[in-house]
Amino acid sequence: MLDRRVALRLEAIRRLMRKGAVANLRRIVEKTHPADLAAIFGELNDLEQGRLFQILSSCGLAGEVMSHLEANTLQQLMASLSDDEMAGILSAMESDDAADLLSLLPEERQGGVLAAMTHEDSQDIGSLLRYPEDSAGGIMTPSFFALGQAVSVHDAIDAIQGAEAAETVFYVYVVDDEERLVGVVSLRQLITSAPSTSLRQVMNSDVISVAAAEDQEQVARLVAKYDLLAIPVVETEGRLVGIITVDDVIDVLREEATEDVYKMVGTSQEELLYGNQVLPIARLRLPWLVVNLFGGVLTGTILWYFRATVEEIIALLSFLPVITGMGGNVGTQSSSILVRAFATGRVEFADLPSHLWKEMRVGLLLGVVCGVLVGAAAFVWHRNPALGVVVGVSMTAAMTVAATMGTLAPAFFRRLDIDPAVASGPFVSTANDITGILIYLGTASMLLRFLPHVQ
Repeated sequence: MLDRRVALRLEAIRRLMRKGAVANLRRIVEKTHPADLAAIFGELNDLEQGRLFQILSSCGLAGEVMSHLEANTLQQLMASLSDDEMAGILSAMESDDAADLLSLLPEERQGGVLAAMTHEDSQDIGSLLRYPEDSAGGIMTPSFFALGQAVSVHDAIDAIQGAEAAETVFYVYVVDDEERLVGVVSLRQLITSAPSTSLRQVMNSDVISVAAAEDQEQVARLVAKYDLLAIPVVETEGRLVGIITVDDVIDVLREEATEDVYKMVGTSQEELLYGNQVLPIARLRLPWLVVNLFGGVLTGTILWYFRATVEEIIALLSFLPVITGMGGNVGTQSSSILVRAFATGRVEFADLPSHLWKEMRVGLLLGVVCGVLVGAAAFVWHRNPALGVVVGVSMTAAMTVAATMGTLAPAFFRRLDIDPAVASGPFVSTANDITGILIYLGTASMLLRFLPHVQ
């Protein structure tokens, strides 16, 4: 839903389109932030989008707005543009943003778009495309500011003032004759140093950098840990090839968080690309639902195995949903916490035993509290202390086991180099339903067969 300010801008743009007031439309477009223009673009019909895109192209804003569009809207727009039109738009963008857009096109189109660009632009963008999309090289920009060690502070400041190619100058990176990164100087250090001082004398040689093949999540962790505004990217032998700025890191954090949420509910971020297309969306969601389906069948099989216990003590059914539900809730909490801890780097495999021990104790404490409450409810309801004991003990055991499984499952997937987020949600809930029923009915079978019937 658009906020009031953007909604008013949307109505103004529509009104100007109806009047054919192109000059006024250009002025309002140039005064609107690209992110707001992208939100407005998504609210227009096909004809209105075509008209607005012509204005955006004439104002040189097409690329910036496209970078903010929703995935399915962006895919539809790019499919409607020719290779020459795409080449013109990408050439006006920063190479890292252009590479991100180009990577969304089918491989057969990427070559055609690159061929339509100038050699220099296509070379810059092509060099970024050779890195994996989720690596440091895939999100870096090759536009950075670097100087030699012998350059004076005075000359460095002059060079910064005349710099146009660099995307953002947060730091001055110092390189040797082979373009290897040897130091970094902040702008504050530069301004407060004597003009005749060389960069070698004021630089910090302990540079925090990442390899081009490094995973983007690790990059985000380093930037957050050391409060960096940008982090350099190096190739083999320490040669500086690009930088990753904090705005790119924010995009990574948002993207990874979104990806984890989708995986935790048994689907994929790819769903965003399909818009209102029902069939491909259903195809993405179906696998985990099939897993849950088989889990449900297994649960039914367990209930059938314990049918004699259930037939003898019908009151057991009253608390079956409570025990399975609470176990699923605790397991999902534990798995979600560990998935996030893995993602942010707060927990590594070396920390797993202490984390597991903590979660087991938390599960036990929660189980005892909930077990006492539900056990008391069972006693009051059915007037039988044995049933209260069975329900209370089962609840305590089920919640403790659920917390344990909720911790071990993400760790197991992580060990197999599978995103641990898939272990949350559907997987943990189904597994805890099965173990909860086994614990509950198993306990009932052991204890209640020797006690009077409870109806």
